[in-house]
Parts: sequence; structure tokens; C-alpha cells
Amino acid sequence: MRSAARSRRRDLVVDVTCVTLSLLLVLLLFADSWGDPRFSEPYLGAALALGVAGSLLLARRRQRPVLVSVLVLVAGLFTELVAGAVLVSLFTVAVRRSWRVAAALTVAHAVGSIPFAVVHPDPDLVEAGYTDVGLAVFSAVLSLVVITPFVAWGMVVRARRELVDSLRERAERAEAEAALRADQIRGREREHIAREMHDALAHRITLVSLHAGALEIRPDMGSAEVAEVAGTIRSSAHQALEDLREILGVLRSGPAADVPSAGATRPQPGVADIAELVGESRAAGALVALDNRLPAATGSLPASVGRTAYRVVQEGLTNARKHAPGHRARVLLDRTGEGELHVRIANPLAVASAEPALPGSRSGLVGLSERVSLAGGRIDYGARRGEGGMIDFCLEAWLPWPT
Repeated sequence: MRSAARSRRRDLVVDVTCVTLSLLLVLLLFADSWGDPRFSEPYLGAALALGVAGSLLLARRRQRPVLVSVLVLVAGLFTELVAGAVLVSLFTVAVRRSWRVAAALTVAHAVGSIPFAVVHPDPDLVEAGYTDVGLAVFSAVLSLVVITPFVAWGMVVRARRELVDSLRERAERAEAEAALRADQIRGREREHIAREMHDALAHRITLVSLHAGALEIRPDMGSAEVAEVAGTIRSSAHQALEDLREILGVLRSGPAADVPSAGATRPQPGVADIAELVGESRAAGALVALDNRLPAATGSLPASVGRTAYRVVQEGLTNARKHAPGHRARVLLDRTGEGELHVRIANPLAVASAEPALPGSRSGLVGLSERVSLAGGRIDYGARRGEGGMIDFCLEAWLPWPT
């Protein structure tokens, strides 16, 4: 809205300027013609009226460029006072219509200047021996020489506007496609998270089933054993309800055919498995330093947060292996003073290496952002100044850790 209003104000200023300049030119030409023996006073009065009318018509040049140009052409058959209106109208036609229309009107205006040149010939040209044909040719050529630069300028402006509109359309289309791809990535990530939660839920329900079966086949259990098994069942059932609640919050829609069956389920990795993940990376030849500052007991950490932290480290190490092969990646696990789980992975940015970097899909961080957001956390990544003044690529996430 603000841009449209600014554009309208700019157009109004340009229109007023064009009309004003054209009227000034009318007055100058009128003053120059006053006292010329070729023109009578009634003729000059009519010519002034035509010149003023042609100038005022320029106020409608944006809405009816061809009509304005034709009306000014008709006035130009009788007087040269509309010269300024002719130039502005033809420029507008070149900007707003095709080059064929602009060229046709340019030729028409050049031919339209002939009647005035023949009926009111310049005395200097007559003394030079110009005949009526010579006067007509001279007038047409002179008109083309004066008009053509303005028409060419208008065509350049039109071509530039078309280029800018084309680039803007392509940018908007690319932005829409990028947003669509990001939505698709987030949708796939949600489905992936739901499948992982399905695995964990099935694992907990299996534990409930196993312990309930133990109570059924062991009626001779003591009260202490029964209380222990019942406590395990209660805890597992509670965690199963929490996982189910998370699934309902994450999963929106999509095919369920790819969800693993309960018989093939296994617990999903968490914070305790990050050390194993780092060890696997080291075994594969990667240089990884792990700084684990977490307390020994992490039982209060929700399973979904642990899975998310594991995926953050996994994605960070994958990116480090792709884009900084042969250089050390640093992994930090800590609990902040605000009671959040802080995960940070840093590796050198854009370093030279004899080993070529692997291409990336550039979608992992988008999906990871969606995963962290669904877990109630926040994520940040980008170039940061690290140790020794080097520029590192840092991937950081802060995840909730309820007390």
C-alpha cells in the first residue's frame, strides 16, 4: 500500500512537470511568432488555444497514450506550438505500447509536419530556393531527427521495465518454490519424527505387556515384587501416554503405510547415545572432540528432547564431514543456567582441503529446525568467530529440560 501511494505521487509529479514544461514551450514559441508577418492575430490566438489544449491533454497520456498522440498530431497540422506535447506523447506511446505502434505514430507525426511547413514556409528556406517538395522533405526529415531520440528513449525505458518485471516475477516464483520445498521438508520431518515416536511408543507398550504377563504367570510373587512390577508398568504406561500425546501434536496428515510394525521396533537414541555416535565418527576417520558437561543423571530429560539432541549432533557431524573434511569438529553438551539443554557443534568454515567436499541437499537444517521447534526449543546456525580468530560454522540448539 505504501509503495503504491509513493508510485502514484511520483507519477503525479512527473505529469505536472510534463504539462508545465509543454505550456512553457507553447508560450516561448507564441512569443517568438508574435509579429511574424506569416501569421495573423486570429491565427495566433487559435494556435495558442491548440497549444494549450495539447499540453493539457498530456494529463491523460498514461490512460490513453495513442489517442492523446493522435489528437496532438491533428493540432500539429495547423501549428507548431504543440511541439512539446508531440515529444511527450510519443515518448509515452513508446513506453506503453509496442514498437510497431510507436514507429507508426513517429512516421505519422513526421508527415503531419508537412502541411504547416508548406502553408507557412520559413522565409530563409524560400530564399534558399526550396520548392514545396523540398520544404516537405526538409520538414519531415527534421521532424524525424528531433522525434527519434525521444521515441528511442521511451523504448529503452519500456525494455527496462519489462526486464525488471520479469526478474521480479522470477524472484517471486523462486521464493514461492523455495517456500513450498521448505514446507515439504518440514512435512517429511514431521512424519519422520512421528515414526520415531511410534517406535518408542511400541517399545514402552511392549514393556507394559511383558511385565503384565509376568504378573499373570507368576501368581506366587511376593508383595515387594508385585509392587516393583506394578511401578514399572505405571512408569511405562505414563511414558507411553506422553509419547502418544507428542505423536498427536506432531503428526498432521500423511500416509501411514511406512510406519514400522510393532514387532520390529526398538528404542530411539538419546543423549546417552551421543558418545557412541562420536565414537562411530572417529572410527570412520573424522576428527571429533566431545565436551560433555552434563550431569551424570539425566533421567528428567524427556525422551523427545534426547532424540532431538541426538539428531542435532548427527546433523552437525554430517555437515562437518561434508564441508570441512580433515578438520576437527567440536561437540559441546551442557545445561544452561536457565535450565536448558545446550547442544553446539562447530567446525572450520570454507577451509581448503585436498579431499573434495561432498555436495549437500541444503534441506537438513530446514528439517532440523522443524524438529527442534516441535520439541519446544530454538536453533541457530551460521558463521561465527571461533578459537584463534578462525571463522567456524556453528550449529547450536537449546532444548527444554524440565525440572
